[in-house]
Amino acid sequence: MALSTILIIVIPGIILFLFLNLAARELFLKLQQVKKKAEREEALAESLRLDFTRESKTLKRVEVKDPVARILCVDDEEVILDSLRKILVLDGYSIDTVETGQEALGLVQTRDYDFVFTDLKMPAMSGTDVAKSVKHLRPDIDVVIITGYASVESAVECMKHGAMDYIEKPFTEDELRSFVRQALIKRRDRIERQLKPRVQVLGPAEAEQGSSAEFTIPGGVLVSPGHCWASLAQDGTANIGVDDFARKLLGRVDAFELPEVGTSVKAGQGLFTLKQGGRQVRFHAPLSGKVVGVNRELRRDPGMFGDFPYGKNWICVIAGEDLDAELPGLKIGKSAVAFFQDEIDRFRAFLQKHSGSEVADPATFCIGALEKLDDARWETAAKEFFAR
Repeated sequence: MALSTILIIVIPGIILFLFLNLAARELFLKLQQVKKKAEREEALAESLRLDFTRESKTLKRVEVKDPVARILCVDDEEVILDSLRKILVLDGYSIDTVETGQEALGLVQTRDYDFVFTDLKMPAMSGTDVAKSVKHLRPDIDVVIITGYASVESAVECMKHGAMDYIEKPFTEDELRSFVRQALIKRRDRIERQLKPRVQVLGPAEAEQGSSAEFTIPGGVLVSPGHCWASLAQDGTANIGVDDFARKLLGRVDAFELPEVGTSVKAGQGLFTLKQGGRQVRFHAPLSGKVVGVNRELRRDPGMFGDFPYGKNWICVIAGEDLDAELPGLKIGKSAVAFFQDEIDRFRAFLQKHSGSEVADPATFCIGALEKLDDARWETAAKEFFAR
């Protein structure tokens, strides 16, 4: 049988298979959506028959399976609460509603919520007071103000007390759905920023006071792709050391292997070695030139290296030979901060890949991380992050 004949027979079959597969997937997704909608409508109907007054006088609760978020709504108008409950439950949110701020404060102390939506103008306890109190009791909960057009200025004032945002009423179903989706994105972004270690450009004196969960880069210090830093002097020499990212990943340092004074190096060549037990990491020269000094104090007493790798904890001094060509390849200021943040994300992905699970504490996962790896992963990490 000719190849052209085979292709005429086979290709339509492949196209038909792909079309049927796509159609089956779309049908499956539609059936899943119909099923979820039916479950949520049932949950709404069931909530009308349940009594939560023992927990809170005006509490109504609708819980859905695998909620997108958990929201507590506070408003003295029952029609507003009914509308919020119906719209948001059908969109996949678990909703509690109460009619007073006092009830809301009682609930936030005993239950977990992602958001509190509160009306601004309510008797006894205003939305401003609710926002202040919620952020005091549970700073992890995001507060949204529901306000009429005439009180937008007051809603903005609430944001000074910790409210995330405000939404004006009356609002349509689509406007509410869109607003809540955007609020959820903001919340996730905020949590991600809080979980990430901070990277700050500071003066050397300030940097020494940084916490163990923060990464510091003194102003004016240049950073290489292999995590060495360089601080230039007017005579063209540069103090060289390891940056704060490398210092935190390494944890304990037991010994230094320093270059010989007078050694000529090219940028990217091995320059010095940090040792930890039987392991070692080779760092590469950020600049080309001749080694004109080494910090022999570190070799005599590695313990003096401490937690701050800059300033007096320089490792060697290089008299630069090609600074004009090589300095543009180093990072400084904002570009150094961006580089650190990218490396933190890259190292988190490295740990997840090699451990098969999420890091336990994203704020401090870098601290002494290499110490906890086996020898094979140590070697892989050293090559991937420092051999540049």
